[in-house]
Amino acid sequence: MSTSTKEQLIKACEDYVESKLHTVQNAIKDLEAALKLETKCSMGDKYETGRAMLHLEFEKLAGQHQEFSKLRKTLRMIPGSRKDTAAGFGSVVKTSLANYFIAIPAGELTVEGEKYYAVGAGSPIAKALNGKTEGNFVTFNGREFQIKKVI
Repeated sequence: MSTSTKEQLIKACEDYVESKLHTVQNAIKDLEAALKLETKCSMGDKYETGRAMLHLEFEKLAGQHQEFSKLRKTLRMIPGSRKDTAAGFGSVVKTSLANYFIAIPAGELTVEGEKYYAVGAGSPIAKALNGKTEGNFVTFNGREFQIKKVI
């Protein structure tokens, strides 16, 4: 595993975030179009309920957009060329159980034919790995595993 693995993981996370942002932006555009088309040709209460539901959906999507934008900013804080010796934010951690990328919660990613789990720095597994180095044993959810490599 090399720093290029970390760079590829950062790129995969960026692609994940951009895909989610694109989806949310399209949904917001569709919702805005629906709000514009909503006419007051229906009787009062039905019209108001429909508009209120559209506004609630818009607020939900705006919140999702804001969260994905925060994830994008978080990713930009990770230097791709830095080599870590202890697990922490921005580290790639290979263990006897699974491989982890401590960055953002992007789920399972495949890089160079290997699976990695992109997890947020505040996640329980990231907290269990934090500060650990190569060769350390970690117990998580009743399972013990060893850290093989930290990058």
